[in-house]
Amino acid sequence: MSISKSDYSKMTDAASPNSPVLKNCIKAFVFGGGICVFAEIVTELLERAGVGEKGLRLGAPAIIIVITALLTGIGVYDKIARHAGAGVIVPISGFANSVVAPALEFQHEGYVLGTAAQMFSIAGPVIVYGTASAVIYGFIYFILTR
Repeated sequence: MSISKSDYSKMTDAASPNSPVLKNCIKAFVFGGGICVFAEIVTELLERAGVGEKGLRLGAPAIIIVITALLTGIGVYDKIARHAGAGVIVPISGFANSVVAPALEFQHEGYVLGTAAQMFSIAGPVIVYGTASAVIYGFIYFILTR
């Protein structure tokens, strides 16, 4: 059975409806902004509690990571992500989710070959390429500002 490219294109267009782009953008903005506002509230609360500047820089992200990991673990984060779309890929929360979700998915294979081996299956490339990019950027910056 042979199908022409134009017929195939018509079939795929009919089978996949268009996404509500504006609605999705607004949801992503609201949810992503909400996560950032929450982080600012956490930072403000830590500051009022007398935490120093170094503690603020470490504490607020750590709290966001722990909350995201817990929400992923109990299955709430995925439900939020269905509605928020790209808004929950705010770097820290999205990264925490990308580490915890595969670890949970493969836990039935054991701690070493399941959880530990799969934990960075999604986040690993981000770490590798992010680190490599930082090294290259740092080298170029060093050369140009020397």
